[in-house]
Amino acid sequence: MAKKNNRNTKSRIIQAAWKLFYEQGYEDTTIEDIVEESETSKGSFYHYFNGKDSLLGALSELFDEKYTELRETLPEDMHSFDQLMYLNQEMFRMVEDSISLDLLARLYSSQLITTGDRHLMDHNRVYYKLLRQIIVQGQKKGELCDDVSVNELVKTYALCERALIYDWCLCRGEYSLSRYAAEIMPRFLGGFRKSVDAEEKGNQKNI
Repeated sequence: MAKKNNRNTKSRIIQAAWKLFYEQGYEDTTIEDIVEESETSKGSFYHYFNGKDSLLGALSELFDEKYTELRETLPEDMHSFDQLMYLNQEMFRMVEDSISLDLLARLYSSQLITTGDRHLMDHNRVYYKLLRQIIVQGQKKGELCDDVSVNELVKTYALCERALIYDWCLCRGEYSLSRYAAEIMPRFLGGFRKSVDAEEKGNQKNI
């Protein structure tokens, strides 16, 4: 129970911080603001974070909380490829609606030069585990190509998402990330999906 409470406290601090960063800007958000918004304490804040800057690396945790929510809403009868596109759309909408563009750009640039942990690339994240789960099931059901390894498919999907976010940051958010991704992701990753003929053969083999 203590571990769960600790996770909840840390999560509230992260969610409050990024909400305030988006609404009033990073520079104008104080630790006192974050503590008040999260309904925690300064002691709790400094238990998890050295200061405001250390919250920038916590964006991956915020993303993973969203992926945990999305995992519960994935329709089981949805095609595996469509599940991947659904995850992308829901996450990119969240990015557009609640993540500061400047801070997102700062985080991505910091991940390029850091000599410490690269949180976004941690394959123990919920993000990577969920992608692997969907792709494994998709291959078993004959919906996704199985001539490429699960790890390679996961890597390709993640690479495409990072590329789209990077370009969106470069363009200063001048277009809708989610709408553009809805057009581009299926084109980039269309090779993931098995052809209808291949699916039918796989289904007949399983009967």
